[in-house]
This record gives sequence, structure tokens and C-alpha cells, in this order.
Amino acid sequence: MLTLFDYLPSQNAWKVRQLLHHLGRPYRTVPVSIFEGEGRSEAYRRINPTGTVPAIQLEDGRVLAESNAILMYLADGTPYLPGDPFGRAKVLQWLCFEQERVESVIGALRHWTMTGKLARRSAEMIEAKRAAAVRTLGILENELATRPFVAGDDYGIADIALFAYASRAEEAGLSLQAYPQFRAWVARVEAQPGFLAEMHPYAIDPHSSRELP
Repeated sequence: MLTLFDYLPSQNAWKVRQLLHHLGRPYRTVPVSIFEGEGRSEAYRRINPTGTVPAIQLEDGRVLAESNAILMYLADGTPYLPGDPFGRAKVLQWLCFEQERVESVIGALRHWTMTGKLARRSAEMIEAKRAAAVRTLGILENELATRPFVAGDDYGIADIALFAYASRAEEAGLSLQAYPQFRAWVARVEAQPGFLAEMHPYAIDPHSSRELP
């Protein structure tokens, strides 16, 4: 059985849980206490050299890390990833966009806000992140005015990846009022059969207010 190395408040890990749920694929979970330093342990570094979650271990012992790489692997040959080269490349385009302009911006602001770390960051850093987040939401608003889902007409892993942190922008102190097309897309994703609505706040982890070791 596939093993998922997980940390419940991580929306990166949520992506993998969501796709596994869509696929009806059984798996076992190994929790990783990131803020207690478990990700930096020698044993876990053999699973994922960066020490982050998620990661998976296949039945044959092979391991794979980085949420979007895991999505690409698990979705291969399923309706959640196009079979043609151009369609797959469009999905990859948006997965790269998600990591560069969503997870590292909206995700970072959300994390700082929800764990009390915002006060420890410089005003210049916070303002730069917020400005970048507004640009990101504007790009998504314009793109989603032209089609129902991020990479085309069909729901897939690009939507799962972007939804993970972009949909939580209000938890990062960002208003979504000015983005009706984006909000309509969020509703379409939430209406998908098998959508995992439960989100796990950082508050469930008493160690999450710590900086990463």
C-alpha cells in the first residue's frame, strides 16, 4: 500500500490527500511533526532530502517528494491529467505558476498570519508578499474569465494544486471581493464529487508557532 508522509495543516499535503480521495486509492499515513524538527531527522531526509511534506513511498519502496510532482505521478493515466503532450504541458505550466506565485506568496502570508509569525517579519517583506499576491490573484481572475478550469475545460490536478493555497487567500489577510471569476472557480472546485472540504488549522499543532528548525 502507498504511504503518505503527511502534516495535516499543510495545504501541500492536502493536494495529495485530495487526489488520492478522487482516485479512491487506499494509502496509509505517517505523520511528520515538522515544527518539532522531525522533517530534519536522518530517517526522514532519506525519504525527502528537503525535510518537507508531503512525500510518498510506493509499494516497491521508491519515494517521491514535492506535492506537484506527486500529483503528476498519481494522476498519470487518469481523467485528472490530459494524455496529450500539449495538454500535459499546460498543466505543468500552471503547476510551476502555483509554486512560484501562489504557494510561496499566499501560502507564506497565510502561514505567518495563522501562526502568529507575521509580527516577526519585516514590513517590507510583508508588503512585497502582499503586492505579489494581488498580482497573482489578478492573473487568475483574468485567466478564469476565459474558461471554467485553470488548464482548460476540465477539472484536474492544476485546479487541485492552485486551489490549495489560493482559495485560502482570505486567511492570509487578502480580500477576494474584487475577483468574481476567481470566486466562481473556487465554487466549481468545491462542487466536484469527492471534494475534501475539511481543512486543518495550524492551531491543532501546539508547535506550529515555532520557526522551522
